[in-house]
Amino acid sequence: MSTRYPFTAVVGMDDLRLALLLNAVSPAVGGVLVRGEKGTAKSTAVRALADLLPEVAVVAGCRFSCDPATPDPQCPDGPHETGAASSRPARMVELPVGASEDRLVGALDIERALAEGVKAFEPGLLAAAHRGILYVDEVNLLHDHLIDLLLDAAAMGSSYVEREGVSVRHAARFLLVGTMNPEEGELRPQLLDRFGLTVEVAASREPEQRVEVVRRRLAFDDDPAGFAARWAGEEAALRERIAAARALLPSVTLGDAALRQIAATCAAFEVDGMRADIVMARTATALAAWAGRTDVTSDDVRQAALLALPHRRRRNPFDAPGLDEDKLDQTLEEFKGDDDPEPDPGPDGPGGPDGPGGGGGVPPQGGAPDGESASPEDAPAPDRAPASGPASAPGPGGAEQAPVAAAEPFRTKVLSVPGLGEGAAGRRSRARTAHGRTTGAVRPRGALTKLHLAATVQAAAPHQRARGRSGPGLVVRRDDLRQATREGREGNLVLFVVDASGSMAARRRMGAVKGAVLSLLLDAYQRRDKVGLVTFRGAAAEVVLPPTSSVDAAAARLEQLPTGGRTPLAAGLLKAHDVLRVERLRDPSRRPLLVVVTDGRATGGPEPLALAARAAGLHAAEGTASVVVDCESGPVRLGLAAELAARLGGTAVTLDELRADSIAGLVRDVQGTSRRAA
Repeated sequence: MSTRYPFTAVVGMDDLRLALLLNAVSPAVGGVLVRGEKGTAKSTAVRALADLLPEVAVVAGCRFSCDPATPDPQCPDGPHETGAASSRPARMVELPVGASEDRLVGALDIERALAEGVKAFEPGLLAAAHRGILYVDEVNLLHDHLIDLLLDAAAMGSSYVEREGVSVRHAARFLLVGTMNPEEGELRPQLLDRFGLTVEVAASREPEQRVEVVRRRLAFDDDPAGFAARWAGEEAALRERIAAARALLPSVTLGDAALRQIAATCAAFEVDGMRADIVMARTATALAAWAGRTDVTSDDVRQAALLALPHRRRRNPFDAPGLDEDKLDQTLEEFKGDDDPEPDPGPDGPGGPDGPGGGGGVPPQGGAPDGESASPEDAPAPDRAPASGPASAPGPGGAEQAPVAAAEPFRTKVLSVPGLGEGAAGRRSRARTAHGRTTGAVRPRGALTKLHLAATVQAAAPHQRARGRSGPGLVVRRDDLRQATREGREGNLVLFVVDASGSMAARRRMGAVKGAVLSLLLDAYQRRDKVGLVTFRGAAAEVVLPPTSSVDAAAARLEQLPTGGRTPLAAGLLKAHDVLRVERLRDPSRRPLLVVVTDGRATGGPEPLALAARAAGLHAAEGTASVVVDCESGPVRLGLAAELAARLGGTAVTLDELRADSIAGLVRDVQGTSRRAA
């Protein structure tokens, strides 16, 4: 077994360490979501936590880790006899982003179930994580169907596996820990709410702290066992403190004053539901136990709010998580009771020098023991910076105007790609998927995952006499099994090509254009698409945002988009063609949808409209589904956007027609036009 980096050797990152330790003290807190840039030791800290957890008593030989004191009466390996117990270290099970459903929940031997009528069940990762940690790195990239299974297990504390009438149930209570880089996309709100606490992490900008990070990491890489031995004393002390806090936890009193503060805080910040109140109460209680106290103080409630509420306040994917700390302090002071005890954390309390904590809601300046971003060059540029340079700099080909605020977003019509794809699971276009309605049956290429019962019986029936069938059971061979084919929805690559030239620069019109693109970005977020952004103005086009799953990043680039200059429409279409060509090589199963936002005008260079027509022909020749959002306004309309749509083999819609409550046949028109072009 490889040596893990010691938890106590992690530099800085007080909030992250405190959140993980509170869950170790009280698993009922509900897990941790760790958000942060790449190379900030998110995974290193989470993996190190497993070595600090107390050992788990289990029923000997039970594959589902039943507690010998209260064994699960419905355990597939049961019933269990009393007294047959053993202990083992707490497990940390990692769920890969590309895991299959069978790997997560387990699999039934369908062939034995049909032929012998027995439940031959192979447990999955949920069973392995029971009474331990389930860790999901890059949780925001997890497929939707796996997220649904996680939601069910987290809500009910058990996992159900059902295949063609054969059912297996087992307990699945685990500490859910996820890490993610927000630049790669956000989480679904349902899963976001399942994490008890959230922590923002960032690499330190202090040279001395970064030096210590590198020094420790290099020492660990040179001699992992020796490095771990040097920190063994601190690890043992922290392990003992966790055990002591667990023992003290049932004695902690959550008074009425603290409960009123919790309820008032959740109401003041308008969080949905009651889960936030419960998580805050459990977190505040764990904080008191961690500090060695039996009473919950206002400081405990404040720290609990900073950890439990930021991710629950998001109303749409473009809202940054966080709390107004002045408002928080005002609410706590207003509802502070006379019997509220004075905080006395002691030298090793949450804010003490020897104990991690005291996050204060500010992103911790933690190091990166995993060595992924020890240099300042790895730090991503802030999204607030304009992707195309300062707004005050004049653009080529004409004066540049300051960025215009986007108009209010609206619900858009569904734009989809024609045909049947096989891309990543999503909610936009028709595709062959692992989930959805059954449309047929085929021979399985590998392991059978979705049995088509009728087709299997039909294939086996003609051979029963030749196989010597004598009893009621059906004699089934491997060649008889049939895999169900299903049709659902896929996510696409939505590439926006936005005209930011002088012809679009009227502030009112550009605000409407940005509002339309923002609306389409919201739609892309809900449909699990990748998005990219190309703009053209002045003398050239540029890729403002390469294809990514982060619509947040696209919205930030759009917000700071300057306008002005000529209209190099051909350059924009050619740049989009280059982006799609590279993406077809990188992700060939994800079909693209090209959305061109322009009034159709083209200026600059000889024969700009002819050049644009030839560039559009390249997209049409490759069958790229496309939509032109016509931004032309005024009493005199040239209809250039409609001509461009015809050259692309797509369709044109106006800004008004893009709204969901306008033209009912928009999707049919997009698909029909694209099909004719193909």
